[in-house]
Amino acid sequence: MAVRMPAHPLAQALLHEAGLPIAAPSANRSGRISPTEAAHVREELGDRVDMILDGGPCHVGIESTVVDVTGNVPVILRPGSVTWSNIEDQMPNIKSSDVDIGHLPFDIRSPGQLASHYAPTTPVRLNATTVEADEALLAFGSQFPTGALHTQNLSPAGNLVEAAANLFRMLRILDAAEARCIAVMPIPDEELGLAINDRLKRAATPI
Repeated sequence: MAVRMPAHPLAQALLHEAGLPIAAPSANRSGRISPTEAAHVREELGDRVDMILDGGPCHVGIESTVVDVTGNVPVILRPGSVTWSNIEDQMPNIKSSDVDIGHLPFDIRSPGQLASHYAPTTPVRLNATTVEADEALLAFGSQFPTGALHTQNLSPAGNLVEAAANLFRMLRILDAAEARCIAVMPIPDEELGLAINDRLKRAATPI
């Protein structure tokens, strides 16, 4: 069993009114781009749900960090906004997951470990340094190639916190651009960038 306590005041108010733990799935169809706004939930689920509580856009923008503490060595199963260095301060022997993302479902111990996940319908091309006219571009930083069909910049300032907050919203925008492919610029593979790259790698993996 995994336990999560949300920080958002609206989620906390719901838990308080319920007076008991709530078991709930993510507010999106399996494998699809995660929602970060109420409108995304409406697009994904429509009338499949009776009510949507709108607390505004997600502040962090990517899913929570999942740590397995059932063994002698704590293991990060899913990187998230609580980074490796944050956890290492409290758990010096923390390790990354030894589960290959291509393993069969019975080896998967956490949400977010499927090989293909968080995926738009448009194919994703990673580590792009150039872009074609029929491609959409997910840029990062102040220097990026021009000429794409449509461009969204995760963070012109190269800020990983801003990039994480924008990731899924911008993937949705580019997915709707009717491009041949979504080209994604390289993201630094450090701190919060580890979680961003984890999501992008899975988004780029074919089902």
